Amino acid sequence: MKQPLKHRTLSAAIVDQLRQAILDGTYPAGSQLRQDALGDAYGVSRIPVREALFQLEAEGLVRIVPQKGAIVSELSLDEINDVFDLRRILEPRLLAQSAPRFTADDFDGLADIHRSFEKAIKARNVSEWGQLNADFHMALYVHAPQPRTRAIVLSLLQTSDRYTRLQLSNTKAMGIAEKEHAELIALCRAQKIEEACRFLERHIEAVRKDLLQVVAIAPKQRRKENS
Repeated sequence: MKQPLKHRTLSAAIVDQLRQAILDGTYPAGSQLRQDALGDAYGVSRIPVREALFQLEAEGLVRIVPQKGAIVSELSLDEINDVFDLRRILEPRLLAQSAPRFTADDFDGLADIHRSFEKAIKARNVSEWGQLNADFHMALYVHAPQPRTRAIVLSLLQTSDRYTRLQLSNTKAMGIAEKEHAELIALCRAQKIEEACRFLERHIEAVRKDLLQVVAIAPKQRRKENS
C-alpha cells in the first residue's frame, strides 16, 4: 500500500497520509482503522499508528470507540451549511449589542484568548483549537443582552469544533485565523462596530467556504483522477 516511512516523525507522517486518505474518500465515513493493519501497511509498529489516530481524533476525523477502535467520522456538507448559515446571521447581531459595552478588562480577556490561540497553533496543539476559537467568539458576545441567542451560538460553536480543527489543519488557514481574530479585536477597540460586524460576517463565510472545499473537493478530484 505505502512504502515504509522515514523518520519525520513517523506519527506526523502517518497523520498526514491518513488525513488525506480520509478526505479523498479512500477511507469513507464508518470505516474501521485497525492499528495492526495500518502498521503493516506503513511498515511501522503500532505505537506511531496509535499516536496518529489520537491526533486524528483531536481533529474530529475519527472517533475512538471502545471495543471497536478508530472509526472514520461523518463530515456533513449539510451540517456545515446549516451551522454556518445560522452563525452568519446570529453572531454579527450579538457583536453589535456587545461591542459598545466592552471595558478594558474585556479587551484584556480577548487578548489573552488570542495569545493562547496563537500558542496552540504554533505548538500544533489541535485539541485546543476548537475550544479556544469558541472561547474567543463567546467573549465577543459577553455583553449582548440576548441569553437565548448566546446559548444557541455556543451550541453552534461546539458543533463547529471538529470542523474548525479540520479547517485549521493547514498553515494558510492558521495564519488567516490569527490575523482575522486580531482584526476583530482592533475594530472593536476602535469602536468601529458596524465595520466589525461586517468583517465578522465575512470571516464566518470565509471559514464555511474553506471547509466546503476541504470536505468536498478532494473526493471529487480523486473521482476525476480515477475516471
